[in-house]
Amino acid sequence: MLSEKSRPIIKATLPLVGSRIGTITVDFYNRLFTAHPELLDGLFSRSNQRSGDQQRALAGSIAAFATHVINNPGTLPETVLSRIAHKHASLGISEDQYGVVYEHLFAAIAADLAEVITPEIAEAWTEVYWLMADALIKLEKDLYASQSNGKMWMPWRVTAKDPAGTDAMTFTLEPADDTPVTAAKPGQYVSVKVQLPDGLRQVRQYSLSGDTGTSRVFTTKLNDGGEVSTALHTGVEPGDILEISNPYGEIFLKEGDGPVILASAGIGCTPAASILRALAQTGTGRQVMVLHAEKTMDNWALRGQMTADAAKINADLKLWLETPHASASHGFMSLREVDLPADASLYLCGPLPFMKKIRDEAIDAGIPATRIHYEVFGPDVWLAN
Repeated sequence: MLSEKSRPIIKATLPLVGSRIGTITVDFYNRLFTAHPELLDGLFSRSNQRSGDQQRALAGSIAAFATHVINNPGTLPETVLSRIAHKHASLGISEDQYGVVYEHLFAAIAADLAEVITPEIAEAWTEVYWLMADALIKLEKDLYASQSNGKMWMPWRVTAKDPAGTDAMTFTLEPADDTPVTAAKPGQYVSVKVQLPDGLRQVRQYSLSGDTGTSRVFTTKLNDGGEVSTALHTGVEPGDILEISNPYGEIFLKEGDGPVILASAGIGCTPAASILRALAQTGTGRQVMVLHAEKTMDNWALRGQMTADAAKINADLKLWLETPHASASHGFMSLREVDLPADASLYLCGPLPFMKKIRDEAIDAGIPATRIHYEVFGPDVWLAN
């Protein structure tokens, strides 16, 4: 809980800090990597640094957290914290690294706001930072403790590499040592670490796309200019060893008997496919609706798997294609074209504009925001906003 001493100071300075936090976080990362260049090797994504996504996500998260504790005294933004904690745990963030971040973040704040910052303002924002950091540290410790092993990275052997659609690849892996395996939940992801041609190691999160439990199958799209996807598609073959994390992600199939709607676009079909596979394997009696949007039929990475699993449980399957096709609607997905079941839970994954549009339409259709779950690949700039 934010102290009564700090609350009026944060409330008064939040508009200024909020307006400057984007610039502050750029300076923060410059300071951080100058002092600790090793953090770019196997932890931070240099692609997200170049695009600015990581800076925007951090800036937005800090501002969102501060706004919440001002407007909702005595509570914390659980959704924001949970999503960040799962991402952090999948990267192996440790408690001591929060002190490193504090040092360079507040140096950037002091430099940017040098003309207005006072000891009292610095103290109040320090309290906000450690309130957020301590909450994340606790969540991350709990996540680490819930795993079947105490390791961050484990060797897994690639047993199969199969084309999926026109520009994606599915990797099937098996454990390469005797480390106990944590069972994954449908919809979760793992971090995958690869070494790039220049020697730098980079990490990306990939949703598990097939059977979950103790198996590991993920599907990745070849991104134009993407460093890790290119390395996986062109440099990894069956028999090779990949380092992967334990499974994480708070967006997974929730227990219950209510209707389930899986809405995806492009490679966003991966978590939807995992959830659909779990429903098919259990022979669910729940009403299931599968909605997918794609450029062409051939682009649909997990077409065979998803259509087969949908058929097993008589799920309603509706497809939208940008290229006309006899078995699909032409154009972009719209929930206004669908008779949505009452009391449904909606799981969303795809490009951010797609998810924003579908979420708005779902709310207009009467689905409560609390039943709408979404997964973002990379830094979550939507949640931060």
